[in-house]
Amino acid sequence: MGEGKPTAYLPSSSSSSSYISRFCSSALRTKTLASSSPSDSSIRTLSGDALVRRLGLFDLILIGVGASIGAGIFVVTGTVARDAGPGVTISFILAGASCVLNALCYAELASRFPAVVGGAYLYTYTAFNELTAFLVFAQLMLDYHIGAASIARSLASYVVAVLELFPFFKENIPSWIGHGGEEFLGGALSINILAPILLVLLTIILCRGVGESSAVNCFMTVTKVVIVLFVIIVGAFKVDVSNWSPFAPNGFEAILTGATVVFFAYVGFDAVANSAEESKRPQRDLPIAIMGSLLVCVVLYIGVCLVITGMVPYKLLGEDAPLAEAFTSKGLKYVSILISIGAVAGLTTTLLVGLYVQSRLYLGLGRDGLLPSLFARVHPKAHTPVHSQIWVGIVASILAGLFNIHALSHILSVGSLTGYSVVAACVVTLRWNDKTASQVSTRWTSTWQEGVIYLIIIAGCGFSAGLFYRVGASFFCLLVAAVIAVLASIALYSRQVYMNPPGFSCPGVPIVPAVCIFFNIFLFAQLHYEAWVRFVILSLISIGIYAFYGQYHADPLSSNETIIYHRAPIEEGQ
Repeated sequence: MGEGKPTAYLPSSSSSSSYISRFCSSALRTKTLASSSPSDSSIRTLSGDALVRRLGLFDLILIGVGASIGAGIFVVTGTVARDAGPGVTISFILAGASCVLNALCYAELASRFPAVVGGAYLYTYTAFNELTAFLVFAQLMLDYHIGAASIARSLASYVVAVLELFPFFKENIPSWIGHGGEEFLGGALSINILAPILLVLLTIILCRGVGESSAVNCFMTVTKVVIVLFVIIVGAFKVDVSNWSPFAPNGFEAILTGATVVFFAYVGFDAVANSAEESKRPQRDLPIAIMGSLLVCVVLYIGVCLVITGMVPYKLLGEDAPLAEAFTSKGLKYVSILISIGAVAGLTTTLLVGLYVQSRLYLGLGRDGLLPSLFARVHPKAHTPVHSQIWVGIVASILAGLFNIHALSHILSVGSLTGYSVVAACVVTLRWNDKTASQVSTRWTSTWQEGVIYLIIIAGCGFSAGLFYRVGASFFCLLVAAVIAVLASIALYSRQVYMNPPGFSCPGVPIVPAVCIFFNIFLFAQLHYEAWVRFVILSLISIGIYAFYGQYHADPLSSNETIIYHRAPIEEGQ
């Protein structure tokens, strides 16, 4: 590479080249990293506009906590406890342990690529190829869009619930303002006015700058955590230890099933990785923030589980608001009010961080040319991707204002599980070879392909094991799938040479990433079958978009704004 200039790729213009060969050539392109010195770790663009590094370690941790803990901490803990009993605590520990392994993979790559936004998309672009990266982006973005609209509706309902605590508002707020929505055309449309208003307010805050949005997130997240801690402390004095016996009334299978459900309660720590370009010291702070925010969430969830199952026998827990009902039954109705306020704060931070992450992903693809350059523009004064942020706000507002998006909740989580699995695979493949090294030999290419095959086998075994578990197949079937995955992991370990990356290093490579892939795809098999259909259909649509637009515009030589991706420098003191 010459003098730090980015390598640009264009489809072959030769008339003899077929469309399919051009497509394959484009789809298999990878993002090459430029080497950089410690003093040259920041983003540089030809226009001179870039995001500003304002986020410290505490800000990054609060982004992770804000994204992960919403109103669910007051609801999902109790609903799962109805089946798993007090053993729901073990469910959260198992799910938390699994997420910790995923977080280790994210932490390594966040440390390795600290200079730019992109998260899972960027990692995939570098480790695999352009088309795979675009597919990962599409799956993640649909989750984010639907999730943001769904959260906005929930937030609107909680805001109305808090307002109705005042006699003036009680039963005077129509449903079309915030409670659910006013349905038209047989339920095809569901009008909700408050949800889009809340989205517009949060979008304005995000457009003003990362400093302002971080301050709002900081205040709301601290409020939420303080309320959760208060709930745990007050509830601890009302615990009857006899309610913890039997600890696992429905056996370990119910606990394991509970772990597959509550796994998604931890989703959100990956938002920290998308703050790379705005972190003051990304190589040091990103791994700490990813792990730190996840551990905070684990502790809070376990505390709430112990309190709720100790206060009320698990069979008597309510379905809609189990924690609030538990405190009300003990004569502590004021705590229920605090829970409603905590839910508002929790949903606000989850929505704020979700909108923030979406705009940064659009920014990354706009810079790479896979989306129109409009998404790549950064406001010269606010230093935020205003166009991307407004687009994200418009999409969420339309979905939240016109449709009962909760009906689509069963097709969510596909993007998260896909992203987590691919990130784990990226950790493995990037350890095989330094992308900035000299030319790649035919022998290395063959070895790389063999390694990818082992990763695919592990993923396939995870999906098979998930299906066997879902349909209640014999334990022998599960064991066969697990044994094949173990053998593939052993081959992956013994037949590849692994480098030590700069910055934070995920321990136990390739075993830890292999376990992540297996369990993530196992969970994928537990999703509603419509989620599988959504995965296939969205993948086909994304391939079509890439075929007609992305392959021709990715990193064009005529681009007015190009990006230089830098490998993580070794910071002083490391």
